[in-house]
Amino acid sequence: MKLAIVGVGKLGLALLEGVTAQGVLPPAEIGLLDANAARAQDIAARTGARVITQADLGRAERILISLQPRVFPEAAEWLAQPNAGYISTMAGVSVAALTRRLGTKRVVRVMPNLAATIGHSQTAITGPREAGDAGDLAFAHGLFGAVGDAYDLPEHLFNAFTGMSASGPAYVAVVAEALADGGVRMGLPRPLANELAAKLLIATGELVQRRAHPALLKDEVASPGGTTIAGLAALEAAGVRGGIIEAVVQATRRGTELGKDQD
Repeated sequence: MKLAIVGVGKLGLALLEGVTAQGVLPPAEIGLLDANAARAQDIAARTGARVITQADLGRAERILISLQPRVFPEAAEWLAQPNAGYISTMAGVSVAALTRRLGTKRVVRVMPNLAATIGHSQTAITGPREAGDAGDLAFAHGLFGAVGDAYDLPEHLFNAFTGMSASGPAYVAVVAEALADGGVRMGLPRPLANELAAKLLIATGELVQRRAHPALLKDEVASPGGTTIAGLAALEAAGVRGGIIEAVVQATRRGTELGKDQD
């Protein structure tokens, strides 16, 4: 068995579908282990992967841990296997904590975001030299490259990456909702306002990527004395820019707190 996925939630399922669709791994070489046995069985039937038990983990070359950080200390007792490499998606759980609890330095820490479910994730990847020498880092790049873009990142920046990129879809969803609410307040039908907000975010992301800095796009849209600059002034007065920055700061700090719980 090339890979055991422990915790087949949204992320585990997205990764399973991505790596099999891209031909990174054949479904028959992937085992699924989840507390919800019926869900695991259903996913296995749909994808061709196999449902496994804790006793089967010893046959896995690598184990992907996609669990809530709070359950990891207890789960580590049965996750630890003598010859496996590990890939963890658990927020705040450091390489040092993984190494200590699993008894090996063949550990890779990754942080994807929800966009993995549509093949557009941004995933940070890090691990010690031993994980690189064993091929675990390259393996992780192959897995998460199947569901988006993967970045090598020093571990001391992981919480910042989590606070911005992993949590970012929620922030942007709030912006989309507020845009739609503004449209409704000014008379647009709700379905149309929701559709316009979603498509605005998609198109704006594409436009920003084609410019050296987001401010260049803002300046293109904001003509002198026009409607856009009036709206931008209202955003500044409301502290929207500072609020978004503070959201990243607080999410980063929370990631640090979660990590301390594992130390």
